[in-house]
Amino acid sequence: MIYTPHDYQHYASTFIETHPVAAVLMQMGLGKTIITLTAISNLLFDSFQVHKVLIVAPLRVARDTWPAEIAKWDHLGDLIPSVAVGSTAERITALERKADLYIINRENIQWLIEESGSVFDYDMVVLDELSSFKNHRTKRFRALMKTRPVVKRIVGLTGTPASNGLIDLWAQFRILDMGKRLGRFITAFREAYFVPDKRNGQVIFSYKPAVGSEARIYKAIGDITISMKAQDHIRMPALISNEYKVTLSESERATYERLKKDLVLEMPEDQVTAANAASLSGKLLQMANGAVYTDEGETKSMHDHKLDALEDLIEAANGKSVLVAYWFKHDLQRIETRLKRLKISFSCLDSSASIQRWNDGKLPVGLIHPASAGHGLNLQSGGDCLVWFSLTWSLELYQQTVARLWRQGQQSQTVVVQHIITAGTIDERIMSVLSGKAQTQDALIEAVKAELDGGTR
Repeated sequence: MIYTPHDYQHYASTFIETHPVAAVLMQMGLGKTIITLTAISNLLFDSFQVHKVLIVAPLRVARDTWPAEIAKWDHLGDLIPSVAVGSTAERITALERKADLYIINRENIQWLIEESGSVFDYDMVVLDELSSFKNHRTKRFRALMKTRPVVKRIVGLTGTPASNGLIDLWAQFRILDMGKRLGRFITAFREAYFVPDKRNGQVIFSYKPAVGSEARIYKAIGDITISMKAQDHIRMPALISNEYKVTLSESERATYERLKKDLVLEMPEDQVTAANAASLSGKLLQMANGAVYTDEGETKSMHDHKLDALEDLIEAANGKSVLVAYWFKHDLQRIETRLKRLKISFSCLDSSASIQRWNDGKLPVGLIHPASAGHGLNLQSGGDCLVWFSLTWSLELYQQTVARLWRQGQQSQTVVVQHIITAGTIDERIMSVLSGKAQTQDALIEAVKAELDGGTR
């Protein structure tokens, strides 16, 4: 296929080529992958500024998205990729293969650097998704920092660099510029841009941005950063968001309220406990979905209201493919059981073959987990309807999952996102936070507290 870039895509590729350190903060759907590959191709074959490229990405994105994009575009025909995922033997074979760029999943970056025995001689590294390196205490961060001084060019790609607040930016830019702009140490960064928020005496639990710090941070990183929103550069399909409400029966409501009040729910032959706010919110989410794990790890069914609603929505799609997001394993098991009973063809989108079937329009229902399919997968060719069977507190995962369909290349004029909400439950709290679009993790915590207290927002 012939690549005819938009003006912003040409600009972004040129930015990568002319900036040895580049942070491309580009909203989902704008084509970060093809933009970066175009720049890599030019750097390899036109200006000869790089010779060996490493791309670090989420597993499915590394395995499926990057190779598919290379194969798709005519101007990338000279690029030879080698995908180093799978078993140790498969990864080593891929690393020994002669190629222009090597693609590895982020979970194995520590292995590559510290255990593979392979010489780390990459003169360009691409981090897709950069937000995967927002925690400076992780092994992947520390391993990459060891080799960072030998890397001549580095690119960080993400659509959500600060989903939990500006504090996330420090580690990401520490990897990119080795501390030149936001400082070498997290303590100095906090002192420069933040003030204590929640504390107990001398113990500080969290920080909040100081007045004017957001503008100062953006100014500090501005010379190596480009930031773009999809709506500013391309015609995006209309995004329609709906709530499909289901209602608990009186007895189901009583059970839900009892668990919320007492933290311990006695059930026939089983016991479900919730020791703290975090685990309680998980239990309440499960109950809203219709099943709950017992202390023995078994699944106890509570109701089928969401399954009935999902059945209605699939029927209303009238043959169009539907993407269904779930969270708990028992969500998946119960959905699969219902779809089998209805004789509806489905598959989890967890393999190259299943993703291809979806994009070819041969899969009536695709099942995805936001944590594994949230970043980078191109699913817009397979459908334009997403149903959230179970919600997530993570704004980042929520936005990224929606962007699998609501993105550039979507042929439909509308993308419909349906949220199945159990009325009067924690589902409504989550929706109120997600719909804010700019809330941080603090808002999620406060919402859980409000649910426990029985108050209203």
